[in-house]
Amino acid sequence: MRILWVKAGGLVPPDVGGRIRSYHLLRQLARRHSVTFFTFYAKHSGDLHHELSSLFHRAICIPTEIPLSRSRRERLNYVRHALSPLPFSVSKYARPEIRERLRELLVNEDFDVVVSDFVISDAVVPRRISCPRIVFTHNVEAQIWRRHVENASSLFWKAVCWREYRNMKRFEDTCLALADHVLTVSQTDLDNFAATISREKMSVIPTGVDTEFFRPANAPTNGNELVFTGAMDWLPNEDAMCHFVHETLPLIQRQMPSVTLTIVGRCPSPRVQALASPAVRVTGRVDDIRPYVSNAALYIVPIRIGSGTRLKIFEAMAMGKAVLSTTIGAEGLPVERGREIEFADSPHEFAVKVIELLRCPQARTNLGLAARSLVEKQYSWVAVNEVFEATLARIVAQERLTRRGQPLLIRSQSEKSM
Repeated sequence: MRILWVKAGGLVPPDVGGRIRSYHLLRQLARRHSVTFFTFYAKHSGDLHHELSSLFHRAICIPTEIPLSRSRRERLNYVRHALSPLPFSVSKYARPEIRERLRELLVNEDFDVVVSDFVISDAVVPRRISCPRIVFTHNVEAQIWRRHVENASSLFWKAVCWREYRNMKRFEDTCLALADHVLTVSQTDLDNFAATISREKMSVIPTGVDTEFFRPANAPTNGNELVFTGAMDWLPNEDAMCHFVHETLPLIQRQMPSVTLTIVGRCPSPRVQALASPAVRVTGRVDDIRPYVSNAALYIVPIRIGSGTRLKIFEAMAMGKAVLSTTIGAEGLPVERGREIEFADSPHEFAVKVIELLRCPQARTNLGLAARSLVEKQYSWVAVNEVFEATLARIVAQERLTRRGQPLLIRSQSEKSM
């Protein structure tokens, strides 16, 4: 197959959930198919995207002037886009020059399929193209913003989130309607989208993990240490850690004063940095999260806001770690409570379950063994890619039959993206 893969936000380094998933799927696809990778992202020092030319048939990487997240420039940019019908998270990427560059590529080259990686990427894909258009959704983006509204602590932030939710819901629905097929990362997300589009035009691509890289370690664990990993410039992760440290950790410390928490992840916001204390370590970016996960007794995922599936959970499970998550944190993952994972939602319930697991090493061991067995047998990236590749081939074959005899769609110079 000749695949055009369009991605906002770049691909390397693969250090956050969406990039990790895309990187592993693309690496497997590129071994057997002709992949043209088209990406646009914020210009930054140490850019590694030039290395992708050895991975793909062709890599078109476009660094652009996008303000840093939550910087003064981004706030000013938000004000300038206040009247735009597009969500801000879309408009800051969907530049006219990017749309034109992609339009020219589609005019001059033939592809069997175009994959918009994340719904945000679809904003630069022309409405009318002559091959199947697939939207690969890693989350239900509108749902994330709706949950931000529900958990916002100030009226101003609630208003900002409401605007983003309203615009994202409209944009997301439009993209899904235009797509020939929609890929989701869980049955939960598919069921959510089924309120908008037909189930027949959707397929689930399960979450995977590199089971060779993430393996159980023989190193001893700290019996009182908790660990959380994730990009700390992503709002759901920031919210999870701030809420946990302020509301749940004190409840645990009343019965276990020696308990500690390590927060591992790039770009911790000022709010996260302020959490640092003798009991809370904030590492910032690290080269390898595995030593931190190995050292901890319990991996926690106290996420209140989010959608899609958390790759971080599968990484911890692949390392044979006991995982305690909120229901939302593990939403969409094929895991069974009390077998491969434990759940708790309120601060009190979460604290009780943390104490229970820290005091019972055998329970943690049992969870870790079952978790490793599950991901090793069913969710390696090789296995997941077989599903992805077969799904693409089926969609391309079906669309060829559907479009046979139809005239090619013409793209005009004046055609505008949504």
